[in-house]
Amino acid sequence: MTETLHRTQLSIDGASLRLADLVTVARATRDDIVVGLDPAAVSVMETTVQLKEALVAKDVPGYGLTTGFGDSCTRQVSAALAGRLQQNLILYHLNGVGPQTPEDVARAAILIRANCLSRGPSAVRPDLVRALLLLLERQIVPLIPERGSLGASGDLVPLSYIAAALIGEGEVLHRGRRRPAREALADEGIAPVVLEPKEGLALINGTSFGAAFAALAAWDAAELSWVCDLATAMTVDVLGGNVSHYAEFIHASKGHPGQLRSAAVIRDLLAGSSLTTTYEEILSRSDRLDGRDHQLLTQRIQDKYSVRCAPHVNGVLRDTLTWAVDWLEREINSSNDNPLFDPDTGELHHGGNFYAGHVGQVAESLKIATANVADLLDRQLALIVDEKFNGDLPANLVDPATALIGEANLHHGFKGMQIACSSVTAEALKLAAPATVFSRSTEAHNQDKVSMATTAARDARTVVELTREVAAIHLLALAQAVDLRGPHNAAPAVRRAHALIREHVPFVDRDRRMDHDIHRVVELIRSGALRAAVTGHAGPPDLGSAPLPPSPVEE
Repeated sequence: MTETLHRTQLSIDGASLRLADLVTVARATRDDIVVGLDPAAVSVMETTVQLKEALVAKDVPGYGLTTGFGDSCTRQVSAALAGRLQQNLILYHLNGVGPQTPEDVARAAILIRANCLSRGPSAVRPDLVRALLLLLERQIVPLIPERGSLGASGDLVPLSYIAAALIGEGEVLHRGRRRPAREALADEGIAPVVLEPKEGLALINGTSFGAAFAALAAWDAAELSWVCDLATAMTVDVLGGNVSHYAEFIHASKGHPGQLRSAAVIRDLLAGSSLTTTYEEILSRSDRLDGRDHQLLTQRIQDKYSVRCAPHVNGVLRDTLTWAVDWLEREINSSNDNPLFDPDTGELHHGGNFYAGHVGQVAESLKIATANVADLLDRQLALIVDEKFNGDLPANLVDPATALIGEANLHHGFKGMQIACSSVTAEALKLAAPATVFSRSTEAHNQDKVSMATTAARDARTVVELTREVAAIHLLALAQAVDLRGPHNAAPAVRRAHALIREHVPFVDRDRRMDHDIHRVVELIRSGALRAAVTGHAGPPDLGSAPLPPSPVEE
């Protein structure tokens, strides 16, 4: 992606789309992002379109070109009816249910579908891909119900709503306003697409909807992986914890890159704290046995697992992201419909690239790793609010000043927040249960083994959202604890996090509603503003522990 004076430009070719560019386009709030079609891709597409047209002209049956769909593949129609066949395919799949898909997911699905079709083997006209890209440029977002995909034969039902918008059917959000697709197209001077053989099938017989959910979930999970390390560092700081647990030797001895990265981030965030301790300092404060058989130490030499083992938990998420990003980028740069034309040999191949097994596995792994982070943060919060474990902080982080004004025992501080956090965490853990094992034989037993990847990807999205809420509640409690310890005693990085939170949320000096506080901190996490304030670096999150390939640039 490259920036010009007024426009951001991206060129797609079916091979070079990166996750960072996908997220930029999906979450654009302006209309100056222009996505173009690479000339080399156009050439391949035109070659396969010619192959398709020749096959149709010979009355040779080709699946989805001149035959019915799925188990109806034995029913052939003439070339004259092939276009109408495609339109009917779209219409009979407009039966999705459930909540409307978020705009960023819908935009991501459009870009992924356009990119996949631009590879060439799908045998669709370049103008069809350009029509998809115009939806993005003109801020026309199809209204897509979330539910209805088996994840094989592709995301038929949800993607049909994108295809419907192209042919002037259904409803869309047009520059933020809900209206009929045909009206939105007309206002933008866009003629509805008249589908040619195979084009309807190519639009909906792919993995782009589930991949959109999974890609955005991976991006947001990467932000959470850094937030987890920040929350751990703040927990260690306010509890006077033992920073020796994050020594490089320990984590190098295990060897997992994500764990090493997490421990290093925590060490850096804790540099300069006057609240923390080390193993050596604990020993220096401990009495020697001096001939006695036993004694009770006055200070623990190891912190609890939710503190000491945080890099081992968050490291799994970091390392999962490394391969998950690789798998997702392969998927969003693949030909994942059926059938496919080989532009070199001219052969038509019938297969099953619409099966979204890799998307499903990514989503399942993200769900588990992210939900474990939620559980970790919830356990840390439990230590912070409980006077039995929080190192002489007040119970539930109640402001001690309430006692001075005659309101002792009237306030309960963060007790309710901890209850809510426990509930949200439990929901995240519930959704971490696998979805991809629930394959259902359907469509006259033609689709007798399906991936259920889109269900898993939608769950991954929700688990990430829930974990973000858990992190926000925990960070609010940690900011309260930093105030009670004295911000000047905390590590400089912790002070920066505390300062940003305090710009948006006041200290809790008495019982009050805090739901709006949670929403504000959720947004600081989601936008990357918290990471930027603490590290001084804006930009994309750390996607795992390995660098991404460079993004394609259109001059």
